[in-house]
Amino acid sequence: MTDNLDDHYNMTPRRKAEFFPPKTSLKLKAGTGGLSENILNKAQALLEGNTHDFRPLGEMYLESMMRGVEKANDPASTVYSEEILAHVLYPVMQLKANGGMFHYPLVTSIADRLIQFLEVIETLDKDAIEIVQAFHTTIRAILLGQIRGDGGARGAELMQALVEACYRYFEKHPDNRNPDSPPPAISK
Repeated sequence: MTDNLDDHYNMTPRRKAEFFPPKTSLKLKAGTGGLSENILNKAQALLEGNTHDFRPLGEMYLESMMRGVEKANDPASTVYSEEILAHVLYPVMQLKANGGMFHYPLVTSIADRLIQFLEVIETLDKDAIEIVQAFHTTIRAILLGQIRGDGGARGAELMQALVEACYRYFEKHPDNRNPDSPPPAISK
């Protein structure tokens, strides 16, 4: 059994977030200081009371993710490997960012684990694509089944199965991970 709390499957990410310092022109217009307690409470109430249906948006991101997978599967594709990964990674980041806001924290957690997988691998090979498809199928089932919250014991089982699949991938494909990473270890 593996630990769901490990970070990037105990490996060093290949892709690092790039931070761009924001322009200060908006800050100069708005002034300094934080938001009032009243505004923060209203924003929190709005998020907690959100009743919008996330499924259409989630499906759109899943479709976009699969278009990236199709590019990876296309032998005639001239698209650079990093660009293909970006086509898969961006919609997954959106699923992670929006899942919790729409009361689907299990989608957020699963998308986070997929992001960690994609940040470690070098290319989307055949087996990596199968793992991405397993994550896709799982997130889609959660959305279609309207499984809100963490999914309870079933949600934990789904997450564990996906994490273990990723570890098996790294055992089978030690060349498709960051060479600075330690070898993957699965504790049973």
